[in-house]
Amino acid sequence: MRRRAFITLAGAAIVVSPLHLRAQQPARIRRIGVLLPFNNENDVQVRQLWPVFTQRLAELGWVEGRNITYDVHFTTQNNEKIRVGAAELVATAPELIVVWSNPGLAAIKEATQSIPVVFALVGDPVGSGLVASLARPGGNITGFQNFEPTASGKWLEFLKEIAPGLRRVGLVYNQNIPANVDFLHVAQGLAASVGVTVIPTDLHDAADIDRVLAEFAQEPNGGLIVTPSPLSKQAIIEAAARLHLPAIYPFRLDAEKGGLVSYSFDTIEQQRGVASYVDRILRGEKPADLPVQAPTKYQLVINLKTAKALGLDVPDKLQQLADQVIE
Repeated sequence: MRRRAFITLAGAAIVVSPLHLRAQQPARIRRIGVLLPFNNENDVQVRQLWPVFTQRLAELGWVEGRNITYDVHFTTQNNEKIRVGAAELVATAPELIVVWSNPGLAAIKEATQSIPVVFALVGDPVGSGLVASLARPGGNITGFQNFEPTASGKWLEFLKEIAPGLRRVGLVYNQNIPANVDFLHVAQGLAASVGVTVIPTDLHDAADIDRVLAEFAQEPNGGLIVTPSPLSKQAIIEAAARLHLPAIYPFRLDAEKGGLVSYSFDTIEQQRGVASYVDRILRGEKPADLPVQAPTKYQLVINLKTAKALGLDVPDKLQQLADQVIE
């Protein structure tokens, strides 16, 4: 009887032991591929936004080194390097890919139609042919778009209000990015009502920034609308200061770095949203079932120091409207 008990207990031990061992095994680490169109982790925008993304995922239970890991590929803003980086990242077969920017998403879309993708900082993903629709993106891609095309109308109005003497506005854009072309068309449609002429200023190579802007600045009463693109905004900010050109920029960080004024959606909140979509997909939802989200909150930032250097007197009502005024 004692032996039967032993056999029973031993048998039970044989059955229970593997379950016990499995319970003690560490959680499966989920590998996330990331494609960023910046030089490295020291880029100001990366330093500002990346920690927001990873912190939100940690709040949702995904802790780096414990149950998630990030394979980050930096590509710079060069389109060929972006394509190569996308192909290399897809070849490593991550479980999910996070990508910033239109060129980055286009390269990832070309490289894979099966790995789930969540994007951020992408303009007009439908018009760019990157998703089927906002409500039902379809396929393996979803995410968070940046500005609606109508944002360029707000950029034009704010720029004219802060620099009422403007007669010529150069819209700095990349004609290879459909969203940028939409911004141009909207601004041109509103130009007469604002009392300016909007001049297409195609710029897609950092080496051409000084030359292109210097040519534009040869005529008086000019200012700039700088649309979202992978180009270095710091180089444009510095050139605009040298050439005495009032300019409005697409991201809050641009005004904080010395740009005259910015009107932007909340990029911090968007990164938290990206993290929430990554969480939902890792837990079993499909990108095709998650609608592309448009911004709901915008921020106006005015740099009074830059305004003073340009000889501009910012109206009090505009300062009161601003979310941040940099002294």
